[in-house]
Amino acid sequence: MAMNIRRQCAEAALKDMLDWLERGGNVGVFDATNTTRDRRRMILDSINKLQYKIFFVESVCEDPEIIEENVKEVKVTSPDYKNMDKEEAIKDFLLRIQHYQTSYEPLSENFDRQLSFIKIFNQGERFLVNKINGHIQSRVVYFLMNFDVSKRTIYLLRHGESELNVKGRIGGNSDLSERGQNYAQALAKFVEQENIPNLKVWTSELKRTQQTSEHIEAPKECWKALNEINAGVCEEMTYEEIAVKYPEEFALRDQNKYTYRYPKGESYEDLVARLEPVIMELERQKNVMVIAHQAVARCLLAYFLDKNSEELAYLKVPLHTILKLTPVAYGCLIEEINLNVESVDTHRERPKNISRSRSIEAALETVPPHEE
Repeated sequence: MAMNIRRQCAEAALKDMLDWLERGGNVGVFDATNTTRDRRRMILDSINKLQYKIFFVESVCEDPEIIEENVKEVKVTSPDYKNMDKEEAIKDFLLRIQHYQTSYEPLSENFDRQLSFIKIFNQGERFLVNKINGHIQSRVVYFLMNFDVSKRTIYLLRHGESELNVKGRIGGNSDLSERGQNYAQALAKFVEQENIPNLKVWTSELKRTQQTSEHIEAPKECWKALNEINAGVCEEMTYEEIAVKYPEEFALRDQNKYTYRYPKGESYEDLVARLEPVIMELERQKNVMVIAHQAVARCLLAYFLDKNSEELAYLKVPLHTILKLTPVAYGCLIEEINLNVESVDTHRERPKNISRSRSIEAALETVPPHEE
């Protein structure tokens, strides 16, 4: 009876995913314990009727130490074991493993040679890849082969306050202000006190990020992909100047900030595509400090916190604040560390009035104060 209930639950979940794909979804992930050929055949039959491509991912672990660590750090924090004693949860999950071993039929390069799949052994010790079909499957393989599940921390922050920040001007390539220089000194002291093992520091090509990292004693790497969003014809302008000179563009950006592209510049959507190699590399690194810019930091933060495109464009990433990100099972922990060095506020919320015919005053309603 229990097996029938589990099968009915799996079939219902699969139907939900297929219904979603039929409504216009692009990629569905069916996360289930498909450990038998019979279960995989059921999935294949359902998906092949709709002519979707299917790709199996199997993780095989035979190392007792990895299994024990995985159960302690990942499984007992899953929703299945909410409000259960940790030791009882560990015992229960180990019994689950024993149960599945009796019926487990692994993917085989001989029996299943017609299927597209990847097998991961001992969390990346080796891989078996079979019959990759198309760009998405190849990208999934690349991601899984470079993914590091060990404990790590990402320190995400913006450069210190710049001279253009003080004047309320966007983009450009200015030097740090006096307070920005003080922040760079405070950041170096923070890194020294934290004593972060094997820390790497990544910056953009722009002066303000490199000046922010100047005093940190750690290997540094410069990424063009980490450069701030290109504001095109609006580079080094204030919001007030943009609202007067390009009022329609200013309104269009407020209407859909994620997809809006500055004339001769970039959109957040462009920026997300540009940052894909950075994200891939972050997933395979240990401890990294990324010193970037407001729009870039928003994109990276949205990835790790699983925010949608609308939320992404308005995430708060204040100057002179370190966002300590610790990826864990089922999410990412975040801690804000303020180094107590004053700075201007550069965060502009979406105004209430986003009409193209709005007044200048309505357009500038949420612009933060700055020097003239």
